[in-house]
Amino acid sequence: MKSLILLTAARLISPLLLMFSVFLLLRGHNEPGGGFAGGLVAAAAFILLAISRDPATARSALRIEPQTLMGAGLLMAVGAGVVGLFVGRPLLTGIWVGLELPTGTLDVGTPLLFDIGVYLVVLGSTLTMVLTLAEEE
Repeated sequence: MKSLILLTAARLISPLLLMFSVFLLLRGHNEPGGGFAGGLVAAAAFILLAISRDPATARSALRIEPQTLMGAGLLMAVGAGVVGLFVGRPLLTGIWVGLELPTGTLDVGTPLLFDIGVYLVVLGSTLTMVLTLAEEE
């Protein structure tokens, strides 16, 4: 039988963990955090759902297969690293683009794309392992 306290806590804490994981991801290239730490925290949110309910609930909350996340993340990370080669720079060179917004200019670069790729790979691989093991019980 599942604990009512665990069910309630998971429902409240999981969205907070996901928001914190995005904060870690975006904070990462200037401060501690980044794609790896953010991906682990996001995986913890879905693992909490799997523990409090069942792995099928966690999979349905994820809405995408973890293997698909891994593949998309790997493509994004490799793509971000290769962009430098297309503009005559070395591999993994950060390329920055300024986006004009009503509030000012936002500089977006390949390091952010690389971090998002790492985030997706870590999230997908962690959930693949944990959910597969949880479904075997």
